[in-house]
Amino acid sequence: MDFLEKRIDGEEKYKGVIVRVRLDRAELCDGKIVRREVVEHPGGVCILPVDEEGNCTMVRQFRYPFGRMMLEAPAGKLEYGEDPLECAVRELSEETGYTADELIDLGAMCTSPGFSTEVLHIYLALGLHAGKSHPDEGEFLNVEKIPLNKLSEMVMANEIDDGKTIAAVLKAEKYLKNR
Repeated sequence: MDFLEKRIDGEEKYKGVIVRVRLDRAELCDGKIVRREVVEHPGGVCILPVDEEGNCTMVRQFRYPFGRMMLEAPAGKLEYGEDPLECAVRELSEETGYTADELIDLGAMCTSPGFSTEVLHIYLALGLHAGKSHPDEGEFLNVEKIPLNKLSEMVMANEIDDGKTIAAVLKAEKYLKNR
């Protein structure tokens, strides 16, 4: 059965630098009217750079909402209308300094479909060439190299709790095993 919800109307409640928040009224499949909060987000990319020895270049940065440092795959926000592959090339260079011979599309994920429109595109970067990183203004991060198999163990031991990084590590590991 299709449980389609039909948007009746909505009102923008907040417009920020990155997100917009709407409060909608929607009709359920049984005819009832409900409210839905929607966070509109332009989406983003996540890149897992893996070198010839199987080491991944990761970033560790402070994440304000959680009040702590987090280990993550390099990632960044899409500009509205931007091609995800172009964004991946830019973010890989900005955060790690690397360029890649190959950026393999590992698919996209809806990060929080219960309330957000954010779609994150995941890439595996191979054939890496070092360069100088140039993070955005106000972006401070440490770059670390960790073997992919160790990252996978860390994911399974709940030592990594960033969703995009978990997805990227497990997808990349599976892709490389099947290659």
